[in-house]
Amino acid sequence: MIKHTAYTRRRFMKQSATSLGVIGLPYLIPASALGLGGQIAPSNRITLGVIGTGGRGLDLIKMFFRQPDAQIVAVCDVDKEHREKAQGIINEQYGNKDCALFSDFRQLIARPDIGAVIVATPDHWHALATIAALNAGKDVFCEKPLANSVAEGRAICEAVKKNNRVLQTGSHERSGPNARFACELVRSGKIGKLQTIRINLPCTDKHHLEIRQVTEVPPPEPIPVGFDYDFWLGHTPEVPYTPKRCHFYWRFILNYGGGEMTDRGAHVIDIGQLGAGTDDTGPVEIQAIGVPGTGLYNALWDYHFINTYANGMQMIGEAAGPRGLKFEGSEGWIFVHIHGAKLEAEPTSLLAEKPESLQVQLGRTDSHPRNFLDAVKSRKQPFAHAEVGHRTASICHLNNIAMRLGRRLKWDPVREQVIGDDEANRLLAPVMRSPWSL
Repeated sequence: MIKHTAYTRRRFMKQSATSLGVIGLPYLIPASALGLGGQIAPSNRITLGVIGTGGRGLDLIKMFFRQPDAQIVAVCDVDKEHREKAQGIINEQYGNKDCALFSDFRQLIARPDIGAVIVATPDHWHALATIAALNAGKDVFCEKPLANSVAEGRAICEAVKKNNRVLQTGSHERSGPNARFACELVRSGKIGKLQTIRINLPCTDKHHLEIRQVTEVPPPEPIPVGFDYDFWLGHTPEVPYTPKRCHFYWRFILNYGGGEMTDRGAHVIDIGQLGAGTDDTGPVEIQAIGVPGTGLYNALWDYHFINTYANGMQMIGEAAGPRGLKFEGSEGWIFVHIHGAKLEAEPTSLLAEKPESLQVQLGRTDSHPRNFLDAVKSRKQPFAHAEVGHRTASICHLNNIAMRLGRRLKWDPVREQVIGDDEANRLLAPVMRSPWSL
């Protein structure tokens, strides 16, 4: 049983129920309280809390502080060093001397003065933290992949609907102008009929090579002072502490992440979904092979997958470079590089098309965080809303499941079930350690 200082489940539920009364428009506070000199009208300012302040969390703090109508008033992390570092950056670089610190995300979301929450935790915490925030009446910016399982992703989508909230998945590549232009070209028929999407997900980065050399589980080490390791594990099984399990490295352990398939795959496959116009569905057949890691890191490598859609289009991926995706049509192709979205095309004249003249218009934004803040204010769907993030992540998870089981999967994208395969269906949701549950 997880023990959580004095903050009990009963108290949490009571505070969450109270905070549901704030469901509505984003919480707004006076300009004088923020030390902003009244530059942005209070009616246009959004207060934010950040859950997870490691590397990506710090990146997002900096991104959101570039937006004049956003103010971060609280941060949370189970690692004291992480949360204090984030507070220092906020105090020193952005002048907010009142940024609150929390080690328990439930305390942060119980604050009624927070209108929106950024979730930048390891993947295994995305669903629980996001759903709790949604149920407390907060809008959410959740890092990609939206969740660490298919069932958790669907639960997030249901919580968004139930609470009438705005959610943006942190698939920022989708918001780049070049990526959107490429997808507009494809969906406007400029490469003819879309036949194949080729996904390149190489596993040759420095950290990939380092991780693949770890073939055993390192011996246990003392838990660092100020790090609530039990809370970090959350709903996953209780296991001895090693630093190689946690910060950054967690993404290559299947209890916490999905390897490169859900790391950069959640970017590349996401643009494939946008270009194919399949944001609300997915493939009907999953074929995938890969090599499981050994020792501590059991994520899959050297993969090859074929995802077939109901219309016959195939998304074919492999662990090869350059990182990105290629839309292949009956009359041409377009390659989108990740990251940066440099474009290549055949014929090259495709790239001279005027976006405003295309039949399909997907819109533009200054940045992915900007798109979220605009959606919070307008109450319209952002570019990577919950269903978008869920469907993309589901493809990544299904590829991993097919590789783990070593067999083809028949997928029903409406019922979100593997047809005739109980073992595969059991892998759609994690078994959660008490007291955590969806």
